[in-house]
Amino acid sequence: MPASAPAVVTPPPAFAARIRTTAPSAVREILAVTAQPGMISFAGGLPAPELFDTEGLRAAYDAAFARSAGRALQYSTTEGAPELRAAVADRISRRGLATTGDELLITTGSQQGLGLITTALIEPGDTVLVENPTYLAALQGFRLAGARVVPVPCDDEGILPDALAELVARERPKLLYTIPTFQNPTGRTLPADRRAEIAAIAARLGLWLLEDDPYGDLRYEGLELPRLAAYPGAEDRTALLGSFSKVMAPGLRLGWLRAPAALLRGAVLAKQAADLHTSTVDQLAAAEYLRTADLDAHVAVVRDAYRIRRDALLSGLADALPLGSSWNHPEGGMFVWARLPESHDATALFHAATSRGVAFVPGAPFFAHDPDPRTLRLSFTTHTPQEIQEGLTRLSG
Repeated sequence: MPASAPAVVTPPPAFAARIRTTAPSAVREILAVTAQPGMISFAGGLPAPELFDTEGLRAAYDAAFARSAGRALQYSTTEGAPELRAAVADRISRRGLATTGDELLITTGSQQGLGLITTALIEPGDTVLVENPTYLAALQGFRLAGARVVPVPCDDEGILPDALAELVARERPKLLYTIPTFQNPTGRTLPADRRAEIAAIAARLGLWLLEDDPYGDLRYEGLELPRLAAYPGAEDRTALLGSFSKVMAPGLRLGWLRAPAALLRGAVLAKQAADLHTSTVDQLAAAEYLRTADLDAHVAVVRDAYRIRRDALLSGLADALPLGSSWNHPEGGMFVWARLPESHDATALFHAATSRGVAFVPGAPFFAHDPDPRTLRLSFTTHTPQEIQEGLTRLSG
C-alpha cells in the first residue's frame, strides 16, 4: 500500500520572476477566440493555406529521404545543413547583400533567431530600443530577458533618426530592434535615407542593430530597399533575421540568422543550449525545394493573390469602420494599421465584432509604453476577397 501523505506539505519554490511578471501574448489569446467555426479573422498574420505549394514540398521531402534517409533522420550540426545555408546565402545575395553560408545560422523559425540574439547580447537591466508600436513577441522576449524596453519615437514612415540619436546618447542601449520593411503591426516601410541615418548613428554611438525581415519578399508595389547591413557603418553590427514561414509554409518552422562572426558564434552557443539544431529533415527538404522548385515564381503567385486581398480590405474600410477613422496603404506585407476617431476604443469594437463573427487585433498590446487604445491591426492574407468583404460587412454592424 502507498505510504500516507506527510502531515505537513510544503509547496515547491515559486516560478522565476521573469515568468510571473511576463504577460501572455494578446495575439495568441485572440487566436483562440478566432478559431470558432465561421469566424472571419483579420487577427493573425497567417499565410493563406490554399497557396502553399503542397505538391512541391511533398516532392522535396520525398527527395530528401531518397537521397539519404539516414542523414535526414539523424542529428545535425548546430549551424545548419550546408546546402540550405548556401541556398539562403544565394537568395540574400541576390537581394543586394553579399552573403556566404558561413555567415548564417539556420533557426527554428526567425522567432528563435530573435531569442538567440537576445540571449547572446542582453543581460537583466540592459536597455533595448524598439519601434513604437512593434512586434508583440519581441516585446515579450525582451521583457522575459529582463531588458528595459524603451520606445523610439516614430511617424507614419517609421523611426525618426534625430530622436533615435538622442535616445542612444542618453540611454546607452545595447540594441535597436527594427522591422524596417512592411512592419508588424503597422505595415509601414522605413525610407532609404532613414536607413542610412540609422546605420550611421549605430556606428557613431556604438549600437547593435537587429533587423527582422519576415515580410520583405511580399512587396506589391514600389521599389525594393537595401537591408540595414548594406549601409555604411552597419556592416559589423547588424544581425538580420529571415524566415520561410511567409513564402513556403510556417509549419516548417525554418528561419535564418545572418550576423557578424563574433555575434554569430554567440548565437550558435545559445542555440546549442536551446535545441542543439533545427530539424534535419525539414532543412534538407527545404534545401531540396530550393534546388528543384522555382520559389521566386511561387512567391510571385502569392504576391499577386495578396495584392488583391490587400486592395479588397482597403476598399471596404471606409464603410466598415466608424466615420473619421484613418488607415495606411502598405506597399507590401500582411497588415493594415487603422485608428478609430476620438471617443472610440478598439478593444470595445473587438468585443462587438467577435459577437458578429469577425475579429481583428486591438493595437494597444503592440506598444512598449503609452498604448493608443484607438488603434487596430487588420491582416488581409488569410481570406479570399469575397470572405474579406463579408468580414467587413460584419464589422460595420
